[in-house]
Amino acid sequence: MPSPRNTKPKMAVVYNPIKVDLAKLKKLVNAAAKAADWATPLWFSTTEVDAGQEVTGSAIRRGATVVIAAGGDGTVRAVAEALRGSGVAMAVVPAGTGNLLARNLDLPAGNLHESVDIAFNGYDRPIDLGMVNIVRDNDDHEEHAFLVMAGLGLDAKMIKNTSTKLKKAVGWLAYVDGIARSIPELRPVKLRYSVDGAPNRSLSAHTVIIGNCGSLPGGLLLMPDAQPDDGILDMAALVPRGRFGWLNIWNKIAWENGVLRKSVMGRRIIDLSKDVRDVRYAKGSDLNMIVDNPEEFQLDGDEFGLAKSVHTWVDPLALIVRVPKSRSK
Repeated sequence: MPSPRNTKPKMAVVYNPIKVDLAKLKKLVNAAAKAADWATPLWFSTTEVDAGQEVTGSAIRRGATVVIAAGGDGTVRAVAEALRGSGVAMAVVPAGTGNLLARNLDLPAGNLHESVDIAFNGYDRPIDLGMVNIVRDNDDHEEHAFLVMAGLGLDAKMIKNTSTKLKKAVGWLAYVDGIARSIPELRPVKLRYSVDGAPNRSLSAHTVIIGNCGSLPGGLLLMPDAQPDDGILDMAALVPRGRFGWLNIWNKIAWENGVLRKSVMGRRIIDLSKDVRDVRYAKGSDLNMIVDNPEEFQLDGDEFGLAKSVHTWVDPLALIVRVPKSRSK
């Protein structure tokens, strides 16, 4: 008789060797796998030519039950892109500057033991993936996934102009320097956009961000209605008007969204206040943008070059993420 197949669950780890303490991570993962009676873990390093998509595909083919994405937002995004629709869960060991998905899902950052424990013992939470088709100036097309946000304009320029050395030294605060470096390039982005197939509308904005989640580094809540599992993408356009335009935007994001919305009384104050037109919102499952001139584009905090048009849509509940049991809903 043929011998029975090994049915033990199997963990795979896709790690960024620049950002991860591999020896420490291996020690914890191998010990957790032994304690949980899982199969011997699989290990895959990202490289300059493979941000994680190809090795994650290999992990799936080799029978991985869960894939740990250990690294920054780029590694997490690449692993998620490869896991899309596979039914294989992703766990996150945040080791980057922004750790955007971890922040939005309240996953632990800086606690390696807890992150590994969630990978083996957490609950599976399905979330949406944002999808994007980028058209370059030469008409080449590229399709990618994103977990948190995609953006055109000032935020993409800021990411491009942020020093890698400074990010290693001071973390997400380095983006302040990136903003300062982007000010000389500050000008409105002129574009046409369409939501869910409606007629095109014209817009002139300094930044347009499309979000699957709503929180930025530093606890800033850009899109208060964005949820990672609602089948909807949210769009925020920053349109500063007059002398106090940027001050109004800061007040909207930091004070109104970040403070007032956390209490019943604060939400009543928002309802009674005049809406800030310097931040404009839209939402839908399918968003299309065409810019007058190619603009810098970013996905989950990584620069993705110049785009002349961007088509984004939501793939509902296409990714399973391991979360703590207390936060599974």
